[in-house]
Amino acid sequence: QVQLVESGGGLVQPGGSLRLSCAASGSFFSLYYMAWYRQAPGKEREVVAQINTGGSSNYADSVKGRFTISRDNAKNTVYLQMNNLKPEDTAVYYCNAYDGVQRHYWGQGTQVTVSS
Repeated sequence: QVQLVESGGGLVQPGGSLRLSCAASGSFFSLYYMAWYRQAPGKEREVVAQINTGGSSNYADSVKGRFTISRDNAKNTVYLQMNNLKPEDTAVYYCNAYDGVQRHYWGQGTQVTVSS
């Protein structure tokens, strides 16, 4: 069982930056594939960035070059550094942990609003 708690969301102006954190409880964090998803009002949840157990990452085309996902296994934490934020990045951001077989765990979400 994994529990995820996101933090770091808020209101930022276009072009600004935020860093989201997701703290995981439970054992064997390093064995989980981690990801950030987001869901904007009236839209489906979409994957933003993923990082595997070896540290390799991939990104949605809409955030490539602006967002960076990273993990610190010693702290059981995954991060999402978001730079050059745009109004279309406004959404609730969710942390996800996947055990590589069938189980997905979700955090409660953190709101990111990009507006002047």
